Amino acid sequence: MTRQQPYQTVQSYADFEVRRYPEHLFAEVTTAGGFEEAGNRAFRYLFAYISGENEARAKVAMTAPVVQDVASEKISMTAPVLQQGIEAHGETGASPTFRVSFVLPEGFTIENAPRPLNQKVRLRTVPESLAAAIRFSGRWSTGSYQQHLQKLRIALRAAGLEPVGTPRFARFDPPFKPWFMRHNEIVLDLTDPR
Repeated sequence: MTRQQPYQTVQSYADFEVRRYPEHLFAEVTTAGGFEEAGNRAFRYLFAYISGENEARAKVAMTAPVVQDVASEKISMTAPVLQQGIEAHGETGASPTFRVSFVLPEGFTIENAPRPLNQKVRLRTVPESLAAAIRFSGRWSTGSYQQHLQKLRIALRAAGLEPVGTPRFARFDPPFKPWFMRHNEIVLDLTDPR
């Protein structure tokens, strides 16, 4: 059974839930291309990293989800799976750049995680955050992502919650799992009253 990224449920609503995620570490790759293509391309590099393509030659347990978002900034190619980028590049004609990340297991920090051998893979600490998450099943497509993101935004507005930052697409299942049984989420950070 694949480990799950830990979080605390703060409040449940009809269409989404508010969660508090502790600080965690990502192994990530930034790549250009279409939504589905970027996720598939980056997955190979990230899977190689957790399979032992690192300085320690250590295997790292797979932790769900793989996260994907639009890369909002250029990241130098230096030494989990998240994907970002859909909204920022929709109609410019340029290929969007996505950041695809694997969540590393609890206990890993930037100091003790195995260093990647492939320069396309980099490690990044993600601070604690308050976020809203909407869950859905189905294919990993741009259309499905946009539809559920819109639903989440409408529900957040109705609940009086303020989203901040770039939405993240989270995939929990392997590609061979039937599409109608897949667990997917869109996660969007919220203004934290703390």
